[in-house]
Amino acid sequence: MPDRLPVFVDDEMRPVEPACSWFRHLAYLGRDPEDTLRHYAYIVLRLMEFLAERGRDLGTAAESDLVAYRRSRIELQDVPVSGTVWDREASVINTLLDWMVGQGVRRSSPLRAVGTTNPLATGMSRDMDIRHLTLRQYLFFRDVGLGGQTLDGEVDPAFRGHAPNRSRAAADLALTSGMRPREWSTVLLPELAVGTRRPGEGTEFDLQACAKYKKCRVAYVPPDALASVDRFVLIERPEMVEPLASVLERRHRELFVVAEIDYARHRLRGRWQGRDRAFAWSAMPPKLRRITVHEGPAGLEPLAVFVGHGSLMLTSSSWDRVRCQAWDRITAVRDDERAPQLPRKRWRFHDLRHTFALRLLDFLMRRAAERERTAAGVGTATLADHIAFNPLLIVSRRLGHASPAVTYEYLRYLEDPMCYVDAAFAQWAAGEGDTYADIALRALRVEEAGHATTR
Repeated sequence: MPDRLPVFVDDEMRPVEPACSWFRHLAYLGRDPEDTLRHYAYIVLRLMEFLAERGRDLGTAAESDLVAYRRSRIELQDVPVSGTVWDREASVINTLLDWMVGQGVRRSSPLRAVGTTNPLATGMSRDMDIRHLTLRQYLFFRDVGLGGQTLDGEVDPAFRGHAPNRSRAAADLALTSGMRPREWSTVLLPELAVGTRRPGEGTEFDLQACAKYKKCRVAYVPPDALASVDRFVLIERPEMVEPLASVLERRHRELFVVAEIDYARHRLRGRWQGRDRAFAWSAMPPKLRRITVHEGPAGLEPLAVFVGHGSLMLTSSSWDRVRCQAWDRITAVRDDERAPQLPRKRWRFHDLRHTFALRLLDFLMRRAAERERTAAGVGTATLADHIAFNPLLIVSRRLGHASPAVTYEYLRYLEDPMCYVDAAFAQWAAGEGDTYADIALRALRVEEAGHATTR
């Protein structure tokens, strides 16, 4: 059970029920305290504060109270939340109410359900928010925004960002592996075989504890991304970890100090909490990875790849700060004719995962079409071939999607549909700016020319 849970207490520091019991129940189910439970806690706290203003609590809330809360969130507050955000909150609230009914805290839910639909939800069907980058956009983000270069490719003396090689390596790793931010940001040096693989080799490792829903899959990292990581490890990382050695030495009792890295079995052995322990890489959650250290040239140093100045591992908020600073930097030069067109919304690291999926899917679709043409000529295609080389199944497996139906959403983004609109109207609107009289006059001249030819 996690040692840190959201705590609900009143002014006299007494536990507030049933919130405390529900979070304890979620903890026993293994919900992540740093991500899931924290997110749920904010949702429940907001609801409880709203109900308190109306003289209600979770046990006495009526349907009208919950409907009023929904309206306050999506219409009345200073910055209303989107329908997508509210639907996620509604799902959490509905789950809490169902649990309360199951535990006998309430006789029934205040919400009148219709079928399996969440009665608090907006009822709107939404597509996935798939945002991807072109090659020019990605290089612009990576080199100018994260790397501190000018549009001419020179080093910008005004750049005030920290560790540009680290940021570029993280972007390359995210783009070419398709990993989620929670996955690539917590990766360990042994998982990328840093210092043990030969130049030009890729690597792969198992993902599970850091993956969404803890769904196990194999992550592959190509040589180019590893070369970018090696550059950061060689140039910038030593300057970051050297000052940490004395601090980590004083804190070694609370750290997982690795004594042996078993590359064959993908395991770490060391001492933690006064005991000798061994962990499979894939079974190590982010919280444990953050305190994992080993003996380096300068003393104890973090085993995580992406560390910061004075920190064992960069947190998600630190990466958000890096991302936002990069966005501010590129938007400052977006009017330069050498800059590519930027997306309407600020870019996210998750956009690199979408870009990976689309590029891989596009390549596999084209390769599958070539296989179909070849097989049609020799007549040897089998059902097993169609399944084994199905692009959607391959991409779904690489991304760790729970269902190929999720991956299917990417098909709509393989080509920009607006290009077809432009092409469809290009000839039709060739005389843009002409009046009806101009068009009629041209048509009359064509008709007269035709009569003259006939005579």
